[in-house]
Amino acid sequence: MNLGTPTLIGIPYDAQTSYMRGPGEAPGKIRAALACDASNSWTELGVDLGQAGIYEDAGDLKFSEAQAFAAIESGIVKLIDEGKRPVSLGGDHSITYPIVKAFARKYSDLTIFHFDAHPDLYDEFEGNRRSHACPFARIMESGLAKRLVQVGIRTINRHQREQAARFGVEVVEMNALPAYDRLRAAGPVYVTFDMDVLDPAFAPGISHREPGGMSVREAIAHLHAISGEIVGADLVEFNPVRDVDGMTAAVAAKILKELLGKMISGSGKV
Repeated sequence: MNLGTPTLIGIPYDAQTSYMRGPGEAPGKIRAALACDASNSWTELGVDLGQAGIYEDAGDLKFSEAQAFAAIESGIVKLIDEGKRPVSLGGDHSITYPIVKAFARKYSDLTIFHFDAHPDLYDEFEGNRRSHACPFARIMESGLAKRLVQVGIRTINRHQREQAARFGVEVVEMNALPAYDRLRAAGPVYVTFDMDVLDPAFAPGISHREPGGMSVREAIAHLHAISGEIVGADLVEFNPVRDVDGMTAAVAAKILKELLGKMISGSGKV
C-alpha cells in the first residue's frame, strides 16, 4: 500500500511551554544533525535515506504566535491533501493538538502512540488549556483519536490518572517496559515522540529533565515494534538551549532517522 512520501515540516513554536522556552529553535538543529557527516544515511531497518525522493522536506511553517494553531492545522492539512505523510519537527508538545486535528479530517479511526515522560492530560495547566501539558486532553475530549497509548510515563499524578480513566487512555508507565505488544494497531497510526521520554543522561537538551527514562536503544526498539500504517508523526520538546555539545541534537536525529526508516520500510517504498 502506498501511504505517501514522508515529509518533514518544521514547526518552530514554543509559546505554550510552562517552564523554559527554546524548543522553537529545534527544527534546524535536528535537520543539521540528520545531515551531519558523522554518520551515514542508512537506518537500522536497512533503509537508505540518501536515496533521492525517499523522503521530502517542506521547510518550516511561518506564522505569528497569535495565529499559530490555525496555521499549523492548515499547513498539515495541505500536506495530507497533497498525498504526503507529515513528520513535524517541533516545537513544544502543544503543536500535537492542531496537527492531530488536521489528521482527524481524513482519519476517523486514528491510533496515537505517544512516547513521553509526561501524560500531558491536564484539563488546564496554570490557567492555560492550550499548554504543552494539555494537548492529549484536548485531543481525546474532541474525539480525534479512537485510541491513545502512552509509553514511558513516569510523572503521572492523581488528576492525570483520572483524566486517563475518563478518556480510556492506555498508560504504560516506565516501570512496565518493555511493552512491545502494546504497540500493535489496525489502521492508521500517528506517532508523537517527546524527547523527554529519554533519560536525560542520553538527552540533556530538554526543558523538563525527568531521570529514570528510556535509553536510546529502548526507544528505538519500541519504535521498530510499532505495527499499523504510520500516516504521520512528530518529534517535540528538544530544547537546544539546554543541549550539551550537540548530544541531544544527534539523538533527535537518530530517533528521526529510525522513525523515517520505519515509515518507509512499512509502506513498500523500498
